Amino acid sequence: MTLKALVVDDEAPARSELRYLLDEAGGVEVVGEASNASEASQLIRAIAYDVVFLDIDMPGVSGIELAEVLAQLERPPAVIFVTAHSEHAVKAFEVAATDYLMKPVDLSRLKQALSRLVPAEIAPVKVERISVEKAGKKLLLQVEDVYYVMAKDDYAYLHTDAERYLSTNSLAQLERKLDASGFFRVHRRYLVNLAQVKEVVPMYGGTLLLTLSDRAGTQVPVSRRRVPSLKRALGL
Repeated sequence: MTLKALVVDDEAPARSELRYLLDEAGGVEVVGEASNASEASQLIRAIAYDVVFLDIDMPGVSGIELAEVLAQLERPPAVIFVTAHSEHAVKAFEVAATDYLMKPVDLSRLKQALSRLVPAEIAPVKVERISVEKAGKKLLLQVEDVYYVMAKDDYAYLHTDAERYLSTNSLAQLERKLDASGFFRVHRRYLVNLAQVKEVVPMYGGTLLLTLSDRAGTQVPVSRRRVPSLKRALGL
């Protein structure tokens, strides 16, 4: 299930950063952005959003006031506040907020907030084979044979030890499908099969470089924000 999201913040860099993090987290499609409550109200009347990520301190109508209005809708979206100020937390939950995130937002904390929006009884399913394309043919590829997945332009490519296969799924969709099969999103462009990681090398700036166990010794970068969660996944 992909959640339709609206991001409301008067600062464009903050909206861009949250959009990036939501793309990293997966399972969410940002279909609207607004810089104030008035713009947000217009967008909400046009589209039924599943969740609104809402700043609190904005010119004019505050995020808290907008949340109170949203709560009156026939089918109100979930509200997750994203703010730099902790003093609004009590009031935020008084308007039935799903969660309250502090800036700068941590990816693992964001995922925790998103998990509150998905029914707990829906357990991830381990995928053993996945549909790919090669030379105009549809093939079923064994997931365990995939070393990594790389996004390029509008496509995603699954790499085995010796071949590359095209997927009609986006990297975010593949991340959700392969999560229970031991794959990890290490970078905006890469998913890696953790079972195929041979070496982890610290790099300048707090990033990592992974060497995989394929014959080519493929090296895959790890973005700095993904380092802590990857270390936990690898038991480092």
